[in-house]
Amino acid sequence: MYKETITPEEIETYELISFPGKIWVIEAEGEDLDFAVSHLASQRIIGFDTETRPVFTPNTPRHKTALLQLSSETDAFLFRLNKMGLPRAVADILADRSITKVGAAVQDDIYGLYKHLDFRAARFMDLQQLGFEYGIREKSVRKMAAIIFGRKVSKAQQCSNWEEDPLSDAQQLYAATDAWICLRMYKTLLVSPKVKLKPLTAAL
Repeated sequence: MYKETITPEEIETYELISFPGKIWVIEAEGEDLDFAVSHLASQRIIGFDTETRPVFTPNTPRHKTALLQLSSETDAFLFRLNKMGLPRAVADILADRSITKVGAAVQDDIYGLYKHLDFRAARFMDLQQLGFEYGIREKSVRKMAAIIFGRKVSKAQQCSNWEEDPLSDAQQLYAATDAWICLRMYKTLLVSPKVKLKPLTAAL
């Protein structure tokens, strides 16, 4: 049984967890893109996330999604949408009903991708909704990972410039980890016992 909640102070006592596989940065058509599509199409479950260049000025329109991350257990693919747009072959993966795509707050990410290309997303699993079925009230990837694995995910690069050229090694590892950890959490939850949480009642 998992903890319902966790404090930032407790998370800071945990060791880091990060993606251990190969990271592919893809920003153009070519062999790497072809391999990415082939590899992802062979998976039944993949991790999913996106990154957008942050806006720090009030009343400024949000930037378009800069990065799409899709990860298997062994390979994480970082598609630089700000350079290449969203390739149709990658969108077809996102629309494939035989492949489960796992992320957190996925609807916002999907809407961001629609601004690059018209497609119909299918078979997405949102950990923010799923975690509740296993007794977890927390919604953030960092807190959920800490509860499930007893490890912490670094958020140091969260507000960095995702249109940077090139992406730093730290940005690449952060982006790969965010997609991969969603995959790992989903697979772990699937073999965990479900818990019926009681609704929180407001204090009188």
